[in-house]
Amino acid sequence: MKKNYDIKFKSKVALEAIKGERSIAEIASEFEVHPNMVTLWKKKALENMPSAFSSKSEKRKKESRYSEDELIRQIGQLKVENEFMRKKYEQWVGKLG
Repeated sequence: MKKNYDIKFKSKVALEAIKGERSIAEIASEFEVHPNMVTLWKKKALENMPSAFSSKSEKRKKESRYSEDELIRQIGQLKVENEFMRKKYEQWVGKLG
């Protein structure tokens, strides 16, 4: 059965590994986890550390799925397609409103 560890526990173990005062094996033994987990949590903590110091706007920009330029381009394309469809509809059905 797979164990689930909470964020505080993982952070505590990762911090001990980052300190480097003891070996990964010693830390794993103390916290009763596999050494691979200690290494994984340490790596993840180090990779994500810069985001802990970024501003909210920087985080939002990073999380944004599309760039502003991409969204503006898509809006333009949709406007052109909408106008085309409106004209075709008017040709088949007659003038709108």
